[in-house]
Amino acid sequence: MQTHSPLDLSIITINYNGYADTCEMVDSLNKQIHNLTYEIIIVDNASQNSEALLLQQKYPECIVIASEKNLGFAGGNNLGIRQAQGRYLLLLNNDTYFKDNSIHKLIDLMETNPRIGMVSPLIKYAQDEHTIQYAGFTPLSPITLRNKGVGCGDPDNGQYASAYRTAFAHGAAMLLKKDFIKIIGDMPENYFLYYEEMDWCTHLSKKGYEIWVEPRCIVYHKESASAGQNSPLKAFYMTRNRLLYARRNLLPIQRWLSYLYQLGIVLPKDYIKYKISKQNDLAKATWQGAKAFITLK
Repeated sequence: MQTHSPLDLSIITINYNGYADTCEMVDSLNKQIHNLTYEIIIVDNASQNSEALLLQQKYPECIVIASEKNLGFAGGNNLGIRQAQGRYLLLLNNDTYFKDNSIHKLIDLMETNPRIGMVSPLIKYAQDEHTIQYAGFTPLSPITLRNKGVGCGDPDNGQYASAYRTAFAHGAAMLLKKDFIKIIGDMPENYFLYYEEMDWCTHLSKKGYEIWVEPRCIVYHKESASAGQNSPLKAFYMTRNRLLYARRNLLPIQRWLSYLYQLGIVLPKDYIKYKISKQNDLAKATWQGAKAFITLK
């Protein structure tokens, strides 16, 4: 790994009981990056089994920050950002890996246009490397807070060949200039998990900056390897944080209409669906997520 100053790039990742995934990610970075000076910052969010120590021993060239408590996605990333020395920051999930030397294309794109505030690569599923997970997002509906993932589930037939604008970056892999932190502030930590990157992107867009996808850079993602598909943890925070996003970002009339839609339609529908399918833990987590928002100061 090259470490001389000034650094082009700080790669920040969060480890939470994900030692094997983190090792695979770090190994892929060290193998594939050849034309950038970079550092890797691993924030361990209070993992068990001394994973922070194990990672530091295995990768002495990396900066490993051991948090005494789980700070969540935003808190962990903010901790890493404060230690970063690179001109650019790449926030990267630990359950990802690269197969080529294409990270520099993200930086190349940002340097072509000062209005570009954030860039994500094309993201493909690790379990099926020919299938796209992310090629951009459509804007959120101001009431339902629903949107669509561009290209999600489609085979990669080379249909995304050049860079283009999108509504949101993807939290699994997003690049921005370190100087932009002064403009948009830290990633909001009151979400803990899910929606914080959408809030951050919304704030960036309101400042007049653009978000792009650079499909010539590809990352492979083990979707929800840490939180689990349809886990109670995910159900709780998706319910709570969708409402929190509305509170923080919508105009008053839109906000109250969104509350009515989420609490009057979505919540009962999800609760009944989980009850019918005997997924009582998900039904309970969904209800608790709504309650946690209502009692949130």
